[in-house]
Amino acid sequence: MDDLDRVFTALAHHSRRTILLVLHLRGGEMTSGEIAGRFDHSWPTITRHLGVLEQAGLVHVTLRGRERIYRLDTGPLFAVGVPWLHRFETSS
Repeated sequence: MDDLDRVFTALAHHSRRTILLVLHLRGGEMTSGEIAGRFDHSWPTITRHLGVLEQAGLVHVTLRGRERIYRLDTGPLFAVGVPWLHRFETSS
């Protein structure tokens, strides 16, 4: 799977898009517990969504004691998403 596929796969699910928006609105960094507290999903489901986002490079995780801190990284979104979208621009 290439970078474009990983990013689009990550964006394909509403909950993952919402996680990215929540991270953005909350300053770009949250613990896994803070993220999970915003959803009605089970812990394994949230963990799976965070894993997909991490594989796409849209979030990075660091350990702080026993907490996992997730940090938003929009770089891959702009690196692969914007050029792909430009393919649909028409010149007048």
